[in-house]
Amino acid sequence: MRAAVLHEIGQDKLEIVDDAEATGFGPGRVRIRVRATGLCHSDLSAMAGILPQPAPFVPGHEGAGEILEVGEGVTSVKPGDRVVVCWLPACGACPACKRGQTELCLAGFMNAGTPNFKRPGGDVFGFAGTGTFTEEVVVDAGCAVPIPDDVPFDIAALIGCGVTTGLGAALNTADVEAGSSVAVIGCGGVGISAIQGARLKGAAEIVAVDPVLSRREAALKFGATRAVSPDELPDAKQSVTAGEGFDYVFEVVGRSATARTAYENTRRGGTLVVVGAGAMDDFLQLNMFELFFDEKRILPSMYGGGDVLRSYERTIALWRAGRIDLEGLITHRVPLGDINEALDQMRTGVSLRTCIEI
Repeated sequence: MRAAVLHEIGQDKLEIVDDAEATGFGPGRVRIRVRATGLCHSDLSAMAGILPQPAPFVPGHEGAGEILEVGEGVTSVKPGDRVVVCWLPACGACPACKRGQTELCLAGFMNAGTPNFKRPGGDVFGFAGTGTFTEEVVVDAGCAVPIPDDVPFDIAALIGCGVTTGLGAALNTADVEAGSSVAVIGCGGVGISAIQGARLKGAAEIVAVDPVLSRREAALKFGATRAVSPDELPDAKQSVTAGEGFDYVFEVVGRSATARTAYENTRRGGTLVVVGAGAMDDFLQLNMFELFFDEKRILPSMYGGGDVLRSYERTIALWRAGRIDLEGLITHRVPLGDINEALDQMRTGVSLRTCIEI
């Protein structure tokens, strides 16, 4: 079968191969025919070595498709079911799951160290234990979340990561207060979803911050009340908050420099929500006096900061009701064979989400 493979960390191009085989099928596992997958910035980060991932590997973790085969003991899905690929399934038994913090379950991360594919030359891993830039993938049954038949594959794929992460940051982690002021730094697919979440919660002012003009223009269509470049953020802070700072600032880039900017633009007593996934050697510096004196809450948001399955259901309900726009997030569509074109679209910032049709 075809798959897009990164042979070595640091390479910027993927090779489309036709000799890959999905491995690991057996009890408790399912085989999925991938129909659509989104390209998330985390895929680029893994390719660059910012996020840890053994190579060679198949990127992709934001996918949807249909069940081809189920292993012994699997009762949650059956052949023919539409599913979203969940890269962070909850085991239900670990301390985090028992506390209700299923987004912190580490069971899914254990899968990242086991090869998902093989080629004549050896084993190939799947990013985040999945690897959806391929025609088929074998995963634990818990990674295959059934969805209604009326949810298109491209929409379902977005729910698998970016939308759930961005919406959840606003709805779950921050629990944005109605009438509040919000700034979102980084307005790709996840940032736009955070904007939609803040709008749903009734934020009065939502300032989108991004260096790319097309993304700023898109942010206004999705609920931002104004959109500025990073250089214009100080003026927006003065205009919207009289210089005090925003009630909530979402950092959706994953860099210490933008996290520091986010901190400085959060009002005293306000909330900084860290959504972007950054590198282990990129350190955010805060002095102990400001940390104490400003009393700003710093809230990391892992995968939307809530129960993933509930978040999927909520997102589908909001989409069906017309309360959120998911179709508009897909700005580009390419076949698997043109995956490197999609990578370029994300690197240059021209896309919010590129859908890879498989």
